[in-house]
Amino acid sequence: MRAEELLPDDLNQGQFNGTVVRKGTVGAFLINARMLIDPQTPEDQRTAATQDILQALPALRALGLFELMQVRDPLVRALCEQEPGVPPVTQL
Repeated sequence: MRAEELLPDDLNQGQFNGTVVRKGTVGAFLINARMLIDPQTPEDQRTAATQDILQALPALRALGLFELMQVRDPLVRALCEQEPGVPPVTQL
């Protein structure tokens, strides 16, 4: 399947397993994860990236991302394994 078959150019979101997922969610997750593992990322940007990842987790789970792929970085993996309503892990 090609990306445009999943979400054509004229659509910016779709519903997957009962959850609305915006186009770009996986790409944004990757950028935020890279920011978290970069020791040069300022703390305010790390905080924003953490919050963005937490907000994207329902969509990423609805897509089945973590059923197929394992996050290598321990901090990002722990963040992705967070249960809703539990304070985020900020360091290991």
